[in-house]
Amino acid sequence: MKKPKLSSRFDVDDIRKLREYDYERKKKMTDEEWIDEINKSAEEGFKRIEAYKKCRETATR
Repeated sequence: MKKPKLSSRFDVDDIRKLREYDYERKKKMTDEEWIDEINKSAEEGFKRIEAYKKCRETATR
């Protein structure tokens, strides 16, 4: 399944498209693959948070 195109308004239809895309992408994954994907996303999120913290620290100095 292709990644959905979202509208500039980001409305309920866009959310539905994202949910369908996510379901189709994950329905054939094993539990291990799903957990690996979650961990990868979490790592990326933590990196973004740390970068944001560093940016805020340098801005307040």
